[in-house]
Amino acid sequence: MSSSYQVIARKWRPQTFEDVVGQDHVVRTLRNAIQRERIAHAYLFVGPRGTGKTSTARIFAKALNCTDGPNADFDVNDPIVQSIGEGSSMDVIEIDGASNNSVDQIRELRDDVRYAPTQGKFKVYIIDEVHMLSNQAFNALLKTLEEPPEHVKFVFATTDVQKVLPTILSRCQRFDLKPIAADLIVGRLQQIATEEKIEVTDEALACIARMADGGLRDAQSIFDQMISFCGTEITEPDVLDVYGLVSAETVAGLAGALAAGDHKTIIKVIDECDAAGRDLVRMLSDLQAHVRTALLDAIAQGGRTSMLGDTPMTTEQVTRMLDALREGEGSVKLGLAEKINFEVTLLKAVEASRSRAIDSLIKELTHLAESVPESDDSEKKKT
Repeated sequence: MSSSYQVIARKWRPQTFEDVVGQDHVVRTLRNAIQRERIAHAYLFVGPRGTGKTSTARIFAKALNCTDGPNADFDVNDPIVQSIGEGSSMDVIEIDGASNNSVDQIRELRDDVRYAPTQGKFKVYIIDEVHMLSNQAFNALLKTLEEPPEHVKFVFATTDVQKVLPTILSRCQRFDLKPIAADLIVGRLQQIATEEKIEVTDEALACIARMADGGLRDAQSIFDQMISFCGTEITEPDVLDVYGLVSAETVAGLAGALAAGDHKTIIKVIDECDAAGRDLVRMLSDLQAHVRTALLDAIAQGGRTSMLGDTPMTTEQVTRMLDALREGEGSVKLGLAEKINFEVTLLKAVEASRSRAIDSLIKELTHLAESVPESDDSEKKKT
């Protein structure tokens, strides 16, 4: 059996700056730094998993070390670029911060930086999950990071920037990679599907993007699993069945039942979803996202929205509903009786949306009192 198969997440990993999805602010800054020869000695990429931190670091290393570089528009067929992409370049050293976090390993790195690069112009050290380094390892790196040799560049990546020492942060240019928008993930997956000759519906792609929570790598992994399950034709029901999700229509219908205070429909939908093995935690998350969209619509429409049903709801009502859903999230995730906690959370959201804040009630009563015409002086009691 051939062993040349690559998972989609690796096969379609970004190879150039043009391939990076949803991080235009980072790409633009790095390209400008290269073109204007304002390349810093240390960079820190911060962001959730699967948003392109390590891939962008590799692309940056390619741009720095390519033939006739630094050049942001390098040739992908350049032997040096290819060696970096394959992980065989002696000048681009990738280090896993989780497994190489001791002070001795960082001291060894500190000794190695003195040696000149073999092919390219720079030695580039990419340290992934840098927050996993010990405090002693951070301190051992400080002096080198502050005054590195001219031929050395550091690129750090982390998903938890709060654990990185301030003394390290102050020596780096920081880039925050944001979660990738769902429509950009769908567009990328559609491109992959076309190249891989996979027929997939728009609804299925939207469902995959929704599950990925802003991580393109997660979306690609889900897509890869769906290909293994379905073959060359993927539909929304397939994705829903494999991952225990509910359709967008079901979420919208449940949100409408919340707005209408239809307790019977709420319980019925929950029973059906639970019997079908749907993920109630994910369902609550999708419901929150739908109600949030309605809240934004209410704000945009001047205080009312019809997104949740025939009866318009005020901004206050939608806010209270969303707050109740958010407050119940912990009990649904961690509680022993998931279904019961889910039902209680939704019923509380109904009651919360129908309650009134005391300050808004006082304001409304004051407004009504001011609108009542004053009695005429002639009607006063005669003395």
